[in-house]
Amino acid sequence: MPVTDVVIVESPAKARTIGRFLGSEYDVIATKGHMRGLSSKGMNVDIENDFEPTYSLERGSGVVLTEIKKKVRLADIVYLATDPDREGEAIAWHLLEALGPKALAGKEVRRVVFHEITRSAVDEAFADHGVLDMDLVNAQQARRILDRVVGYKISPVLWSKVRRGLSAGRVQSVALRLTVDREREIEAFNPVEYWSVLTRLAKSVDASLKFRATLHAIDGKGGDAKSDRYLVNNQEESAKLVADLEASAYQVTKVVKRETKSRPTAPFTTSSLQQEAARRLRFGATRTMRAAQGLYEGIQLGSGDPVGLITYMRTDSTNLATTAVAEIGDFIKNKYGADYFGRPRVYRTRSKNAQEAHEAIRATSVMRTPESIGTHLTSDQRSLYDLIWKRMVASQMTDSISDATTVDIEATGGPSGTSYTLRATGSVLKFQGFRAVYVEARDTISDSDDSEENVSDTSRSLVPLDEGEAVNLDELKSEQKFTRPPARYSEAMLIRTLEENGIGRPSTFAGIVSTIEKRVYVEREGTRFKPTMLGIVVNDYLVQWFPDIMDTGFTASMEEKLDEVSRGDIEWIPMLHEFYDPFDETCSEAKEKSERVPRSLLERPTGEMCPTCASDGKESPLVIRIGKNGEFIGCSTFPACKHTSNIRVETGVKCPETGGELLERKQPGRSRPFYGCEHYPDCKFSTNDRPLKEPCPECGGLLVARGRNGAKCVTTEDYDGPAPEAVSDGESEGASVSVVA
Repeated sequence: MPVTDVVIVESPAKARTIGRFLGSEYDVIATKGHMRGLSSKGMNVDIENDFEPTYSLERGSGVVLTEIKKKVRLADIVYLATDPDREGEAIAWHLLEALGPKALAGKEVRRVVFHEITRSAVDEAFADHGVLDMDLVNAQQARRILDRVVGYKISPVLWSKVRRGLSAGRVQSVALRLTVDREREIEAFNPVEYWSVLTRLAKSVDASLKFRATLHAIDGKGGDAKSDRYLVNNQEESAKLVADLEASAYQVTKVVKRETKSRPTAPFTTSSLQQEAARRLRFGATRTMRAAQGLYEGIQLGSGDPVGLITYMRTDSTNLATTAVAEIGDFIKNKYGADYFGRPRVYRTRSKNAQEAHEAIRATSVMRTPESIGTHLTSDQRSLYDLIWKRMVASQMTDSISDATTVDIEATGGPSGTSYTLRATGSVLKFQGFRAVYVEARDTISDSDDSEENVSDTSRSLVPLDEGEAVNLDELKSEQKFTRPPARYSEAMLIRTLEENGIGRPSTFAGIVSTIEKRVYVEREGTRFKPTMLGIVVNDYLVQWFPDIMDTGFTASMEEKLDEVSRGDIEWIPMLHEFYDPFDETCSEAKEKSERVPRSLLERPTGEMCPTCASDGKESPLVIRIGKNGEFIGCSTFPACKHTSNIRVETGVKCPETGGELLERKQPGRSRPFYGCEHYPDCKFSTNDRPLKEPCPECGGLLVARGRNGAKCVTTEDYDGPAPEAVSDGESEGASVSVVA
């Protein structure tokens, strides 16, 4: 057989793309992920022997390793082309260790690194090859060993003190604490009453020209500085104010116009991509990274070779390559005009401990517009690529320019003789700049919105007004409101908070979020995370007995030390010893001194009695417990009585086949619910999409939510249009919940 050089990558898709670029002189083979790791059977870390790890082949890797050995035997050069980060470096090192010195005898081993899978990037990497970076390998080893030690030392404590089957992680536990702390903020929040005064005024010369204004000051004294509004405290004060305003005369006293500029946001990092995909596309972090992986590894575009469409998607850098910026600049000038591109923009990352300075996530060529390649992509890939491409282009465009106008109107002549200042604000877009392509979505601050008060002032345009001009009152509205607590974390908000606190790294964000959900420490209510009873109990125990592990500052400092290892500034084994010795003492103290958590803290009464016990003449309350698949109902006398039943979550929608109630259900191991008939197993009807209470406008059948604002009829499947206005935002009106035995 002819001798060919061997190139080793992680995934078959990446192997196919690179193989097309390199040609027949190279044999490209995939490891199919990690080949070696710490076995799940035991800790496999010898703490007494300087944390010596015992690695073993991952399940199914033996066949792949045998095939790689056959190809390596015939080669002169072995190229390691795994991903350009700590994990990729570690995968390459583990492969060499698994192959062993005998298989590599007489072979030259070269490390090649590229941040995009395009022909030019691959050619450049092979021309400028290097060697494995053992500092990166050791940083990854230290992270895995650190996480394994923490998990295997704390989990047995949780088993004995809380409940069997529990586990804890070094980083995930901090994410859990964030959700629990936020829940307690919400519970402790005391709503404060206030009355909001909104007016609509009209020009006296033309009553059709109307505009909104809010109460800003009374007798020259301003109100809330943050909202720029004067908030009335009670109904009595509101009634007096309304009476005054209804009898007042209105005159414009001040008009201020100023030009404002808005800058575009930086191109995507891993964290910001996950956040924006959650806000705009409602993708979870795992779904986002799955789609991004496919775009990175290569897509077949027509009859040509597969090509990587985006740069490496695990990064905390906001840098763009000089060549990419030049190409983007030319594209902007040709498509939008010279006014839309000034000079190249450089951004700074928000990450507290940015490391491994790759490029930002961008399209590998700006000329591959979303419209030109969309037919070759899956739905998820198409949506995500559209975000990445637009954000990349917008990041290099000029500022948007607006004329912001602030108008003060004095209201005088009311019964009390009080002078009121109303303020109207608005903005007129003069030059789109980057807004011609893309504007970043915003996090929802609260779980509910006030339709008028939450409209951004910059989105309103004002009618022309002059100082001294008289205006008339057209409408006056005073509404009772209450301050609202902070919102629970959405997935995007939680990832952003972790990043801002220096917790986790680009490759870990998705895993952190999915882990606390899989462990049933948190559950989703709509798009928000709410800690479960179990999550709260575990959090409180860990905060009491393992305060360092649960401290955001301490966890961030450990990330900093891992970064120092990756840079070669410190040695990884002494770093592990420094952490372990006090940690081990804490574990021993918790085992010896902590009390077992009362079972009552893991239960919630339903107000119903156990039917099994009732048949024996006993009265035993039913309680809600949490199992590995979520909450369920059980008898309070367990294990004496093993009665269990599911919690009934009603949707208020009837099954189209039997007329029975459609119930929200969950499958083991899956966070997303499905909806099935209450008469199961006699009726097998089910749908993965949320049923809507409004019937199909065409046939009266069952509508389910599709996409952000869409709906589809599952009865006839003829209707595929917008959702009814009653549920126009794509959010559920809220399922009714009743607990039954």
